[in-house]
Amino acid sequence: MNTTQIDAEQRRRSARVLSQADHAELAELWRAWPDPPAVEHARAPEAGLVMVQGRIGGRGARFNLGEASVSRATVVIRCAEGEFTGTAYVLGNDPEHAELAAIFEAMLLSPMREDVLRAVITPLENRRAQADEVRDAQARSTVVEFFTAARENSGGDEEEDE
Repeated sequence: MNTTQIDAEQRRRSARVLSQADHAELAELWRAWPDPPAVEHARAPEAGLVMVQGRIGGRGARFNLGEASVSRATVVIRCAEGEFTGTAYVLGNDPEHAELAAIFEAMLLSPMREDVLRAVITPLENRRAQADEVRDAQARSTVVEFFTAARENSGGDEEEDE
């Protein structure tokens, strides 16, 4: 096994972080990267539509829910250690975001993996977690709790006063 290969869970985590990251953040991280590798497009960044399918309750027959725009890119990076291919899909019409995500994905498969995890994936993941905490706190602050008091003798067995 190649020592630069990452397990499936780590790859899913990285793909999620890169696809959910802000395009501007990724662009800044790429601009600031010391000694960036040469990048070639195996599949030029492009945007298109995919059909989203759903199931009621996660079971049963699938049905077409609707279309969603998706951007994708596949790049090959070249560095002293060899060539590495990265592919990324991003929800929305942002081919440049998909390209940047694919570049970092390829770098994760290269010997630059630890540097990318430390300088890109972990900080983006932490920022996302902080933003989620703020959003959750704002949502919790608007929660309304309802209390009901049971009325005495509210049933149909009421005794009549004589």
